[in-house]
Amino acid sequence: MELRHLRCFLAVAEELHFARAAERLHIEQSPLSRAIKELEEDLGAQLFVRTTRSTRLTRAGRMFLEHVPRVFASLQQARDSVKAATNGFHGQLRIALSDGITPSCFSALLALCRQEEPEIEIRLFEVPLLQQIKGLQDDLYDVGFAQADEVGDGLIAEPVWHDPLMVAVPARHPVLSYKHVPLDELLRYPLALGDRNAYEGHARQVDRVLRRVNQEPLIAERVASFDLMMTLVSAGFALGLAGASQIAASREPSVIARPLAGGSHLLTTYLLRVGGEPSDALARFIERAFAIEPPNGKTSAVRAKPDPLEEIEP
Repeated sequence: MELRHLRCFLAVAEELHFARAAERLHIEQSPLSRAIKELEEDLGAQLFVRTTRSTRLTRAGRMFLEHVPRVFASLQQARDSVKAATNGFHGQLRIALSDGITPSCFSALLALCRQEEPEIEIRLFEVPLLQQIKGLQDDLYDVGFAQADEVGDGLIAEPVWHDPLMVAVPARHPVLSYKHVPLDELLRYPLALGDRNAYEGHARQVDRVLRRVNQEPLIAERVASFDLMMTLVSAGFALGLAGASQIAASREPSVIARPLAGGSHLLTTYLLRVGGEPSDALARFIERAFAIEPPNGKTSAVRAKPDPLEEIEP
């Protein structure tokens, strides 16, 4: 089995069309078909069912597809490590980001890393939560940040930063008459909320808050970025729910942040990693993460995993 076999397989598996896969690889269909046949002979299994009308993966092909992208990811990381070494770096940390983490805390963390340990290269990967979890398990990432602590076996999720959950309100909106917006008043208006696929952990935490009132929210839009959420709010299309630092980072002059009534509602960012003793470089990185003080005055989380029901405080 050679890398060219894997490249051919991946192209056909993603295109499910031999002609398009051949065009993508800049080769003729004949050598592509021959490469797939050689791979199937090597594996002792049929990977595709091909008819005159369609191409589809077999069960063996679907299982093989789960592993092949990781081969190329690992190869790319090996290349990046060599490049980092030639550029003078003495090590590398691969950091996965999901759920729209607290931007002010993360930028402060990166600045601290650059100041205290500039010889360690920081590589960032923005990925959905499930991809982050799988990547941590497969050693594609060293550490991750997300707003979810339900990460499965073998991973540790530690609460690291807290950000007040705020209502993003357009100027001259009626709810601005409240210094703290009641939930039942909030739910009278259309909402722009984070997409559950793009911001899974964030959406879970917000949904827990909304479920405290026996009333279905009117969701105008599920957005895949906080910038779009703030744009919709600024235009008066909807109200938004996001962290205080996320609203501040948007710099929309016509968007005003108001806290929710009924106590301190917090969004929690978790640091995710594989269990066991971390490397020295990773251990130092984790210590810096917990040393960062959020600008809203909330202290960094203590290093003990809380009850999941306390993820957002009442």
